[in-house]
Amino acid sequence: MALAITALAGVAEAEEFVRHDCRPSVQATDGLKFENPVHALWYRRFWTGACSDLSLCIPGAPNWNEVVGRLLVKGGPSERVALLPKACRLGQLVGMEWARDRRIKRIKTDDLRTFYSTLEASGDTLRGVEQVELQARAMIASRR
Repeated sequence: MALAITALAGVAEAEEFVRHDCRPSVQATDGLKFENPVHALWYRRFWTGACSDLSLCIPGAPNWNEVVGRLLVKGGPSERVALLPKACRLGQLVGMEWARDRRIKRIKTDDLRTFYSTLEASGDTLRGVEQVELQARAMIASRR
């Protein structure tokens, strides 16, 4: 019961754990459809690296707030306006799927590692984000 109450409080404040500059780009928390309180907690873990109230969780990096920061540095000031909303929305897409129950999710931790490698290796930051988005959407679509 305490976990459920804590998780629901976390959902109510979900925007607090998403980078300030990502908040306008990601869907408002009340529009997100978490399957259960634990799904919401894992989604927070994806963005922040924090494992509060989660068992079998390893805290730390990478987390999506850090990934967005690295992408913005890599892309430079000239790409920031186009890159920021795409990177933030990609985090929402990937994070919502990765945070689902391990028995049904289509994006696993190993996939995150592959996505991070793709983003780091890409010579064109925007293109790297778009490439990862296509891969993530294809993985999610395979559920149907």
